[in-house]
Amino acid sequence: MADFKPDWAWLRQRPLRFLAFGFGSGLAPFAPGTFGTLAALPLAFVLILAGVDGWLLALLCAVLFVWGIRICACAEKESGVSDHGGIVWDEIVAMMFVLAFVPFKWAWWLAAFVLFRLFDALKPPPVGWFDKNLHGGLGIMADDMAAAVMTLIVLRIAMLF
Repeated sequence: MADFKPDWAWLRQRPLRFLAFGFGSGLAPFAPGTFGTLAALPLAFVLILAGVDGWLLALLCAVLFVWGIRICACAEKESGVSDHGGIVWDEIVAMMFVLAFVPFKWAWWLAAFVLFRLFDALKPPPVGWFDKNLHGGLGIMADDMAAAVMTLIVLRIAMLF
């Protein structure tokens, strides 16, 4: 089923599908990973405005990462497509993790978004290693978290200047 095209009706049949496909952002006709990453921004924004600090947001992301292994594995199995491009829960969790550790300012969030998308799309080492060597839900989640860590390293270095 490599040509599988999910739609709103398919997502609504099971809550795990709805989550895996980023509340529908993964249905974008192009660049679903970018749209999934964008979906993380208002989620993190609301949580931070509600008083969730960076460490608590990071802890929440750790829980969502573990839960995401199951969410993504189920969506992968039900779609019949290995790491379907519309599965964007991984982007959402990884981007929120990055935002937990950068200043709550639009320029830093923009830099985080751009860097994360570059690392996620280009898959430099070690991101590419996770993408090629891990499969299923863990593989879907792990390469994005590796991209998140690389993003944070670059941003933390930039914060020194």
